[in-house]
Amino acid sequence: MGTPQEPKPAKYFVALLSSEVDLLSAVETDLAALLGAVDSRSETMPWTASRFYESEMGAGLLRRFLSFEPLLSPQDLAAIKLGAQHIEERYRHSSGGRRINLDPGYLEAGKVVLASTKNASQRIYLRGGIFAEATLLYYDGVFHGLPYTYPDYLWPPTLRFLMLSRTRYLEQLRQLG
Repeated sequence: MGTPQEPKPAKYFVALLSSEVDLLSAVETDLAALLGAVDSRSETMPWTASRFYESEMGAGLLRRFLSFEPLLSPQDLAAIKLGAQHIEERYRHSSGGRRINLDPGYLEAGKVVLASTKNASQRIYLRGGIFAEATLLYYDGVFHGLPYTYPDYLWPPTLRFLMLSRTRYLEQLRQLG
């Protein structure tokens, strides 16, 4: 029988989506208040994965990823997702539509985990209406998608960002001992 132990801390990141490039930068302050200092940014990429968000957020959507310096417990994922939703609310259009979509997740040595408000067969309920999903698995030296992995998590620039974040994460773990 195993003995329960707390897991190693995780490296958190947020996927940002907006048609307003200035807003992608403006929310960094809010996200840093939630997660700590930003330690890495991906390139800003045109969103071509779907048209799902265009009716609410407009055309010409852009995707950027940020990772954060502090390592935090994986158990914080639900609270962080709820905090990200509060940030989204602050930036809503006066008409009620979102101007930015914030999707937090974390990575560990062997996986990338995303938070969601939507249930699905592969998602595990956490608390407060928040679910978690392992969306990428790390083996053979790279991250691999699963049948349900969002297409933008398989884009080469996203995978480069996540691999660099993983390398930084492993360095941080070594420093912690």
